[in-house]
This record gives sequence, structure tokens and C-alpha cells, in this order.
Amino acid sequence: MIITRTPFRLSFFGGGTDYPSWYRAHGGAVLATTIDKYCYISCRELPPFFEHRIRIVYSKIENCSTIEQISHPAVRAVLQMLDVRRGIEIHHDGDLPARSGMGSSSAFTVGLLNAAHALEGRMISSEALAEQGIHIEQELLRETVGSQDQVCAAYGGFNHVRFSTSGDISVQPVIMPRERLDELRSSLMLFYTGIKRTAADVADTYVPNLEAKKRELRLMRDMVDEALQVLGGSRELTEFGRLMHESWLMKRSLSSAVSSTAIDAMYSAAMEAGALGGKITGAGGGGFLLLYVPSARQTAVRERLHDLLHVPFDFESSGSKVIFYDADPDYSHVNADAQGRAFVAAREMRPLLAPARDATALGGDA
Repeated sequence: MIITRTPFRLSFFGGGTDYPSWYRAHGGAVLATTIDKYCYISCRELPPFFEHRIRIVYSKIENCSTIEQISHPAVRAVLQMLDVRRGIEIHHDGDLPARSGMGSSSAFTVGLLNAAHALEGRMISSEALAEQGIHIEQELLRETVGSQDQVCAAYGGFNHVRFSTSGDISVQPVIMPRERLDELRSSLMLFYTGIKRTAADVADTYVPNLEAKKRELRLMRDMVDEALQVLGGSRELTEFGRLMHESWLMKRSLSSAVSSTAIDAMYSAAMEAGALGGKITGAGGGGFLLLYVPSARQTAVRERLHDLLHVPFDFESSGSKVIFYDADPDYSHVNADAQGRAFVAAREMRPLLAPARDATALGGDA
């Protein structure tokens, strides 16, 4: 049995410049952190005594005989890429809802990769996990996704991630005094809007035409450097919050799908109550609302957004990791012996026949 724990992420600046169609031409960078909310994947070799060889439990339950029959695209792609031949059972649980802008899809893919490698007796580096996650989502599944989510899930931590035109990705931890990091964390508030959306659907409204948004994306990229100067210098951290506001205005100009009347109303209410800046997480359109709010104004903001769920969180630095490992029994010899054999199909036991009645006892003829 293998259990992996993979963190969700919050991206502050640079989102949009992590799409390969952009950074392979212009370069890109993001400033992001993982938080103590996780995707959990449990994985074990399925004993060969079931009618199915593969069982997957998430919001649905799939019992399959072959990898090709799997409906979940990421599970199917991971098992095909790693050429997993044994029977396998996979369970997924998450601390936050899917389709909410927290990088949950990539956390699932990275966590499953980590578990599947461990099941085969292999340790895999954070770099390789990120690369394989990107390959699966962008190349095999052809999803409209960037490259930051897989990197964040694999590495964990508060990082400055740079994307070069060559395709190379560098991950540099953000260094600042503990007191300043604590101040930043305590100034951030996270609210669930209740709006579910698929990130690729929102991204599809602007990613195919990123070249037409050169000015906006270059400014968003420059904000990464300015935010790092705020964090690493002596300037008031409130400037980080105001910079988040500028970045949000820039991001929502990429497409009308990034925000909505409902989201704009939530954001405006928070700003009126004392927030200095914020954003909708991920590609936009729904999910979570991240706000920078000075401590003195947080009660007012919570009261103003009383109909939204407030989600306390902390930063984390572990990235995807195996948190439980116990070697399963080796069924390889059983599977090998079963190859080519036609076994009796599983069936219910037939009802027991009632015992024959004694005619003499019933007063009949002998």
C-alpha cells in the first residue's frame, strides 16, 4: 500500500506567462506557494481474485479489465505511460473541492505519478515528477494548462519559478525573515466562492491568442520581480497587497471569462471593507478568492463576505511525498500462472435444496 500527499498551490503573480506557447517565445515567471491543503492518493496492487483488474475510486467508481477501458483521462495516461501491467487499486481524497483554481488537477496527476512509481519500487525526484506531470497534461492529454501547477505540486514551498525560451524550468525558494513571512501569511485570506469551473475552459478563451496580449503579459511578468523586491526589502508589505490588485486588473483584462458580475461584486465588497488587493485563484472564472487584508480589517472583510466560506491555511514546503509505504504481497507468480488460463466465472451459490420429505412420517403409503 502506498499513500502520497500532494499540496495545492496559491499563485500570486505571473500566471499566464507559464503557458508554453508564451514562455517558449518570451520567457516567463511566477511567484507561488503551496499550502497545507492536500490531495491524497492511495494505491495498491490489486490481488488477482476479482473480476476486474483495475479499480479507481474518486467522485466515481471504475472497475476495469484493461487500462484502455479507464474513463479518467489522467489515470489512464499515467498507467499507460508507466506501462503498469499489474492489477491496481487507486483511491483519491482531497482537502479542497476540484475545479476550484488551486491546481487540484495537477496535484492529482503528480500525486498519482509519485504513487505509481513507488508501487513499482522506484523513487522519483521532484524535477522528474514535474516534468512527467507537464508531459502528461500538455502532451498526452492536450489540455490547455500552464506549467506552474505541476512544478508547485512536485516541489512544494514558496518559490520563484522561471520558464526559459529553451523550455528549461528553474525553481528558486523565496528567502525572507521568518517574521516577514509570518506577516505575509497572516495578511492573506482565502474564501470559497462556490463557483466551480474547468480551468481549461477559461484558459481556452485567451491562451490561443496570447500574442495579442503581449503588453499585459509582460507587465504581469514584471510584477513578479517587483513583488520579490517588496518581500526581500524593507518596504511595507501592504505594497504586496496593492500589487496584487494591479495584477488582478491586468489579468481580468485577458478575457471576459476570467471574472463575472458575481465575482466582481465579491471583490468590490472585500475592497470596500478594507482589503488592499486580491485575485481569483487559477485561470479565473470561479473557485477561491484570495485577498490581502491588513489584520485590523479582517473582521470587517469576513462580515462583509459572510455568505462565503472562509478557509484558514498555512504555507507548506514539502511538495508531493510518500507518507505511507508498506510492500504488498507479490502476486506476480499468480498473475503469470493465470496467463492463458480460462477460469470458472465468479457466480452466486445456488440455493440449498430442501431435504426430501419422509412419506411415512407424513402418514402416506410406505
